[in-house]
Amino acid sequence: MIGRISGRLDWRGPDHVLIDVRGVGYIVHVSERTLAAMPGVGEAVSLYTDLLVREDLLQLFGFPTMLEKEWHKLLMTVQGVGAKASMAILGTLGAEGVGRAITLGDARAVQAAPGVGPKLAQRVILELKAKAPGVMAAGAGLSTKAAAEDAVIEDTAPAPRKAGKPDEGAARRASASADALSALVNLGYGQGDAAQAVATVSGDLADADAATLIRAALKVLAPK
Repeated sequence: MIGRISGRLDWRGPDHVLIDVRGVGYIVHVSERTLAAMPGVGEAVSLYTDLLVREDLLQLFGFPTMLEKEWHKLLMTVQGVGAKASMAILGTLGAEGVGRAITLGDARAVQAAPGVGPKLAQRVILELKAKAPGVMAAGAGLSTKAAAEDAVIEDTAPAPRKAGKPDEGAARRASASADALSALVNLGYGQGDAAQAVATVSGDLADADAATLIRAALKVLAPK
């Protein structure tokens, strides 16, 4: 499985690019949104990839982030959504937009993608709504991890504390709440409202993961 490609952009087509990786050229299919954000020919480029295997065809699809790749794989599980429809949806909405539309049940937003009719858009909403918080939580976790890797670590660390289950549990709960809050803000909710909703549900769901907190917080934030 080819999970990521890094090399030099050799050519741009209407819906795919050619990436040279040490003398080997890979054709990678991308969405309009991804294509528009890519650098010029001859410059370095890197894409996460998903390999589609058919009886008479192998196709690579490229994504700027791991989150978008995960949404592509999830969209492909919906009956009637092939690679072309998935790329159209992601090209129209982006990863965050797809998560927002599915979580809020906005079938019209999904239908805005070229080639996606009302019935297929509704099917995407119905089949993926329960799974959306999990993908959003994973996406928030990836962002948190990336930010942590880029942070400067000071040498003046606090005195070590005894490792124990209470501290580990507190760290896990804090991480889940932070991921849930990030996902809700990405959905368009205000920082204050989202934080209050997460705090409200965290009291009753002390050991819940981020996906569970997101579902519960969405119910609190839903219009009465």
